[in-house]
Amino acid sequence: LLFSKAAKNNSRNSLPFFKCSGKYFLQFDVVCVGLAIMRRVLNVAEKNDASRTIAQILSRGQMNRREGFSKYNKIYEFNCTVFGELCRMVFTSVSGHLLNLDFDSIYRNWQSVPVEELFTAPVRKRCSPDMQPVLRTLQAEVRMVDLLVIWTDCDREGENIGFEVIGVCLEVKPSLVVKRAVFSELTSQAITRALASLTEPNALLSDAVDCRQEMDLRTGAAFTRFQTLRLRDTFKRQLGDKLISYGSCQFPTLGLVVDRYKQNQAFICETFWKLVAKHETVEFHWRRGRLFDRHACATLLQLCLESPVAVVRAVRSRKRTRKRPVALDTVGLEKMACKRLGMTAKEAMAVAEKLYTQGYISYPRTETNFFPKEIDLVSLVKQHVNDSQWGTFANRVLSQGVQPRQGNKTDNAHPPIHPIRHVDLEQFQHQQHRRLYEFVVRHFLACISADAQGLQTTVEIEVADEQFSASGLIVTERNYLEVYHPYENWSEKQLDVAYAVGDRFDVQVEMVTGETKPPNLLTEADLISLMEKFGIGTDATHAEHIETIQKRLYVGLTADKRLLPGFLGLGLVDGYDAIGCQLAKPDLRADFETELRRIADGSRSKQDVLGEYKTKYWHVFMQVTAMAERLDQALSAYFDSGTGPSTVAVSGPSDNNYSARRQEQQQLDNVCTRCLSCGNSMRLKQTRNGIYFVGCENYPSCKEAIWLDQRERIQFASVLADRCDWCTLRQTRLIELKLAPNPLTTSRICVTCPASNKLQTRQLPPNPPPPAFVQLDGARVSLPAPGPEPSAQENQPICQCGLPSKLFTVRKEGPNKGRTFYSCSKIGHGKCNFFVWADVGPLPLSRSTMVQSQSNTFGQYFPQSTRQTCHNASRGSQAGSGIKAVRKCGLCRQPGHNVKNCPEKFT
Repeated sequence: LLFSKAAKNNSRNSLPFFKCSGKYFLQFDVVCVGLAIMRRVLNVAEKNDASRTIAQILSRGQMNRREGFSKYNKIYEFNCTVFGELCRMVFTSVSGHLLNLDFDSIYRNWQSVPVEELFTAPVRKRCSPDMQPVLRTLQAEVRMVDLLVIWTDCDREGENIGFEVIGVCLEVKPSLVVKRAVFSELTSQAITRALASLTEPNALLSDAVDCRQEMDLRTGAAFTRFQTLRLRDTFKRQLGDKLISYGSCQFPTLGLVVDRYKQNQAFICETFWKLVAKHETVEFHWRRGRLFDRHACATLLQLCLESPVAVVRAVRSRKRTRKRPVALDTVGLEKMACKRLGMTAKEAMAVAEKLYTQGYISYPRTETNFFPKEIDLVSLVKQHVNDSQWGTFANRVLSQGVQPRQGNKTDNAHPPIHPIRHVDLEQFQHQQHRRLYEFVVRHFLACISADAQGLQTTVEIEVADEQFSASGLIVTERNYLEVYHPYENWSEKQLDVAYAVGDRFDVQVEMVTGETKPPNLLTEADLISLMEKFGIGTDATHAEHIETIQKRLYVGLTADKRLLPGFLGLGLVDGYDAIGCQLAKPDLRADFETELRRIADGSRSKQDVLGEYKTKYWHVFMQVTAMAERLDQALSAYFDSGTGPSTVAVSGPSDNNYSARRQEQQQLDNVCTRCLSCGNSMRLKQTRNGIYFVGCENYPSCKEAIWLDQRERIQFASVLADRCDWCTLRQTRLIELKLAPNPLTTSRICVTCPASNKLQTRQLPPNPPPPAFVQLDGARVSLPAPGPEPSAQENQPICQCGLPSKLFTVRKEGPNKGRTFYSCSKIGHGKCNFFVWADVGPLPLSRSTMVQSQSNTFGQYFPQSTRQTCHNASRGSQAGSGIKAVRKCGLCRQPGHNVKNCPEKFT
């Protein structure tokens, strides 16, 4: 029962008020009669989805939702029993890390602070502006509770996020009691069990993350500032304003990609010869394998031809077993998603996180690949017995008995990835969610079933004292392959002839030739395997490191999804190798990861490890700065001492006489550039509708095509003899366009330049004057005063709309205030994203220029080809072409156009 004192007067100012969550409440004197106040408990999850799911489970759907200060992180309230006491549960969430580690403001100025001081400068955790609403919600809610329960992910990173929440809440209420909920899946049983067995937070796991964050900050900031400041000055034309970042995991990862590329390039193909014996449809293989001496192989062939009768010496049959997969861990999930599902590791982990928060699969970040005895596998299988695709197999597993194939790794925190709830595949709205969930289910059922069984028959024959053999295989029991067939198969090969020992028959013996092949470039799955082998990063960070080196343009993705190092990545690795430091090698980082594990298990302290590795990296940094000219020399090999990528200089004839130029142009037969996919020439062509495009002369074997901008306005196009000064790698010739409407305007373009540098000259009628100010990317910039349009001699950049760009001035406070740049002159929705600094000139390296067009930019910053075979090495191979494009044609599956304008449709 609540009683209140009556106010002595009606004046509002005389009534006591208090403020909570931004609202004012009237203060009453409260008297409790015979009733206890219900205890309030604050619960914090790592993401809003997890918070909502856990709240739904514990409240059985009977929860109330209200808003906090953050519109993305809701608050859920319900009654629940905790420690045998009915409590009011308040559930909210953060969005990943609440705090960021950073230097004090005086150390953020790149020009005034000596870089080496960053290894000893003080650091502290701060809440970024975008996380302030979350912080305010926690501060407001914790005032009314006396128990805090952390529900973040149960790994190192989740524990560290939990301690960030704990620190913020203890500042507001030091008497707060803190507990930790431990769980691996968002199921009713797991969440209920976690609430009933709350534990203490593990400070050691959080310390390991703090140590890693501080070392990553110090080394990243120091080497990034050094690289950026030095190399941007030395190679300004190539790098422009590009940030040349360093990461202690990213560079060893880059080093692995570069090492494989160099193995591919340095490989010397050798020709070999071998003998093959054929009898009807059976081909027998030579026991010697192959010889690299043609004369010796020919001599043995002659002996066989003189006596071409084979004698069967042995016929053996034996059982073969194909092992089912072990239980699924994070690395296995990432690798299979890359190999079989066509996803990147980053995409796969994002989808897996979503499936986890929806309660469909267990926690996806785990190093464990065997099932503990506590998990009831039978009940998990029973959920799938009625599925239309794998229900029959699930019933068979139950009848034969659940037999999981166990691995030998564990993180002592989470079980292997497995389905925890059956979902009909038709319910998934997103194809990637459906495919990944299906893979997890099929992998789980395959893991707990039986191995595949087969019978292999081997026949050994002798021809003129030379031994040959042939093998056939019959799969007798498919077992796990019945459910796992989309991802793995076991091909049968039958011997069509029955042989017995002592049989004699004529054979045809031939000598065949072949070549040794260089190692292929790494796929993402290959790289993840190497990162795991050398201890670079963790299972939770592999995908992020691979994505980062691609964003930085250190590495690109070829058309067949192999990782190709760019010129910048090659130069950086070569430079650090020439200096003799280990920055691009895995050893230093792998040792540090080992020490982080020792911090997590309590065998070393955070401060000891920090002190040791700050000293190690400081010595490496001083070595790098003392020998920095070697880094310059290494990059010069690729950037040609600041004048462009290192290639054979190609300069087209420059003749002002139009007729002479046209005559030479006709001799070139419309050859415009070189194809990145197959190495052949690309020519200017027309479709049946008169649309101009540049297509590969190897069509239809190669469907590479470059479509010209504003093609509906082009009345006539011709290839000039003049070459582009920028695209020396592809030896691209300029194209002259006649554009409608009347009077015709003339434009000379390069089809392989980035969009902002593509049009070299253009004469167009003036545009209406724009307003005095516009808002561009958060910065208020001023437009030049209305006046006459610049003349053609001013070489004003042309935007992607084909119009002269406008010169703007940055007025926003910051390092670029007062700086001028060119952008599209249009206002509103028709505005394109053209942007270039006025004081830089050439387009710098940036991710935005890379993704605009596969054909237009890949060759600017990446090697042209890789070696797949000796025969293809001379003219380039298909593996070295193309950056992964966002959109592809639905007809030919090539980027740069759609079905309506596909060259395959018109040619």
